[in-house]
Amino acid sequence: MFYFDDTKKYPIQTESRVKIRFQDCDPLQHLNNAKYFDYYFNARDDQVPKLYNVEMADIFLAYKAAWVVYNHQISYLRPATIGEWVRVYSSILWFDQNTVVVEYYMTDDQESHLKNILWSTLKFVGVKDGRKVDHPEDVLKFLNATKDPKVDFKNITLSGRIKNIKEKYQ
Repeated sequence: MFYFDDTKKYPIQTESRVKIRFQDCDPLQHLNNAKYFDYYFNARDDQVPKLYNVEMADIFLAYKAAWVVYNHQISYLRPATIGEWVRVYSSILWFDQNTVVVEYYMTDDQESHLKNILWSTLKFVGVKDGRKVDHPEDVLKFLNATKDPKVDFKNITLSGRIKNIKEKYQ
């Protein structure tokens, strides 16, 4: 069952270390463009329950609603290659009554090169009719507690964010 604990300090960013698998790569031995999504979503799906004690199924069952993808913005900067270990990060950049923007990005294992970045915009919709519904109060509190306060989403572009992240890692 989903429960927001307002006494708890929640981490802002998730992090996973993953290996690029042979079957996910193209003939040039680069991670296939579409597979970045799998790596990102699987990493977040693994980390959210550990860090926040939240299962997406709990949200679904409690509120009869779920987040669905509305939009993606993605930039491929450097290839991830067969057998390479990489780090995958994710965090919430922005939210409102029925929308969330999640940022994902990938670096090399030493965190010296940004490889890829993805912004996913998700809408909260009722499972009965697929129409937008407002986030419940506990979900809004959770989103606020886990949102990255250092990113001014309303005043930054994906290109500007790439520059910020590169400065952090390079």
